[in-house]
Amino acid sequence: MADLIWRRLAQMVLIMASASLLLFAIFDTEQFRKQIAVAELGGFGAAALSEGDYQAWIAKKGLDAPFVERYLSWAGNMLQGDMGFSMEKNTEVAGLIASRLHATGTLAFYFFLLMVPISLTLGVIAGMREGSWIDRAISIAAVTTTSIPQIATAVLLTVFLSLGLGWFSAKSSAIGPITFAELALPVLTLLIYDVGYVTRMTRAAMVEVMSSHYIRTAVLKGLPRATVIWRHALRNALIVPVTLIFLQLNWLLSHIVVVEVFFQYSGFGRMLYEAAIYGDIEVVQAATMVAVIVAVLSQLLSDIAYILLNPRLRVAR
Repeated sequence: MADLIWRRLAQMVLIMASASLLLFAIFDTEQFRKQIAVAELGGFGAAALSEGDYQAWIAKKGLDAPFVERYLSWAGNMLQGDMGFSMEKNTEVAGLIASRLHATGTLAFYFFLLMVPISLTLGVIAGMREGSWIDRAISIAAVTTTSIPQIATAVLLTVFLSLGLGWFSAKSSAIGPITFAELALPVLTLLIYDVGYVTRMTRAAMVEVMSSHYIRTAVLKGLPRATVIWRHALRNALIVPVTLIFLQLNWLLSHIVVVEVFFQYSGFGRMLYEAAIYGDIEVVQAATMVAVIVAVLSQLLSDIAYILLNPRLRVAR
């Protein structure tokens, strides 16, 4: 097991190094350099920037050094927490990302707090009663919710629960104390789609396990149904959904943009969207690297969970 985890860690480091090199190469072009120079020096566009001022800025920033030297300097600064300066927000990128990640983390905490027990419970219930009316009802609801785009779900929830009934706030903000009314609609929007998806995966895994030979043997031996489910079926059925839940960290970070922008929630997704719109290159660059780190960490956690739940991998050499 330890060997497998070390191999996964080595792969994670290699992926992050490759992604950082590719990311640096993409933004290390004349077009992006002039965009950053205009933002720092002022002006009304790259055309208004004189060649002399631009070359002086290049020399001051050390951008006339060889590519490898520039990359190693940038990567070293990133590892030390120096991610640059946001011209649009007029603040350090590292502090900006930390505050926005905290806001998104709050949203993610309540999302997972509700999503995990609801989806696993519904999936197990449907899988245990394959073909019954409750299985059909859960399956239809799960397919329906996962078929509706998140933006449509956000609009419907706002119309009915905020503008219609007035239960929740239609606008959220991560500045100051975050209230339940502000978090309710963003969390519900994320839940409605993802609960259906994880429920379907849990049901499929439970159906497959319940039809396996060792479960039939346990039933024929006269073991109580509760014992068969809790001691034999559930552990194996949870391998797929549990590993899938860890991968939802990466899914959440990519899909959170729609929810945060729609509800004006000042989180990581909205920050990345605004940075892309306003051309805040250093924020986009740093935020993309953070997203890569979250992606590889979620994959690592998923692999570890899979190893812990699968006894054959725990003893593998």
